[in-house]
Amino acid sequence: MNQLSIGHSFADWLVHYATGTVEYIMLTMFVVGVTLRLLIQYTVKREEWFAKEFEKRINRFMDLDKGGSHGFYNLTKRLLSQTFYELFEVRAIMKRRKLDYIMDPSDRVFLIHSGAARIVRDTLKQIKFLRYGDQHPKFLEISKSVFQNNPCFNRVFGMLPVAPCTAFLNVLPGLFVVGGIFGTFLGIMRALPELGAINLNDADGSKQIMDAFLLRVSFSMSTSVTGIFLSVISQVMNTFIAPEEIFAEIVNRYELALEYLWRRCDNNVLPENIPNFDEHRDPLEALAEFSVERELARDGVDPSERRKAGNAPAAGPTVGPNGGPMPPSPDLPPQQRKAS
Repeated sequence: MNQLSIGHSFADWLVHYATGTVEYIMLTMFVVGVTLRLLIQYTVKREEWFAKEFEKRINRFMDLDKGGSHGFYNLTKRLLSQTFYELFEVRAIMKRRKLDYIMDPSDRVFLIHSGAARIVRDTLKQIKFLRYGDQHPKFLEISKSVFQNNPCFNRVFGMLPVAPCTAFLNVLPGLFVVGGIFGTFLGIMRALPELGAINLNDADGSKQIMDAFLLRVSFSMSTSVTGIFLSVISQVMNTFIAPEEIFAEIVNRYELALEYLWRRCDNNVLPENIPNFDEHRDPLEALAEFSVERELARDGVDPSERRKAGNAPAAGPTVGPNGGPMPPSPDLPPQQRKAS
């Protein structure tokens, strides 16, 4: 009996308080769902933007390439680093377009800057130990791992997980239909007890009771109409704004880009003392190095030989014209001139 009374009390409370709030709850869920869908879409689109820009630089390199031997790791690192510095650091310094003033802070709020840096580092970790041989590298698995395990891109604002949120948004249209039917039944349950007050001897009073009952039922039917309407809009939105399809396209695009580079290179020998990727490096210095290496490659000079020559001591005369030591340079300060 106690359980039955508790059930009746809960039903009475639900009918009394939830009848007029179901519609507002559905509208609130719809606004939250649309906002969350747009946030996820923006995050995935920025991810796609980085993959497209990386592909552009690969195609540009292939158009200007004049042959020669290339290491896969070294070339991939150079193109990924160049993509990162040009997209984020140079844009933050130059701000050549009006859109840059908006995109730069928004990318940092959505952790796009950190996410792109993780793409570069994770890709280099995955391809570092690949070897040319009989077994072809699984670039599809590498691309999936790089993007799926990125904590900046698989969470909105670094907090809301994208996969569960997307799954919830996909079932949201069905929840709207169920919520509309639920609100209709609650309204009918609340209106039915009023029929018990009908007096067959009082025609005018009975008519007023029936009019009030029909008004409540029609109002409860509006909940179903609202639920169906929100369900249709949500379903259309899920069709045209589909982050899952964009993510699949990103993975395929990145896989083809790595495959393209792999077929162009003939080895994956790691150079000695190769510097690690540093997202905080001075972008002008990094891009200047890329430009110098590109010009040296056009002239047929190996950039590694150039770096070795740059680290070697400069050759020059160390003996004076009379057989003695060279006199100190007049450009030196007086203290260093005396020391010499």
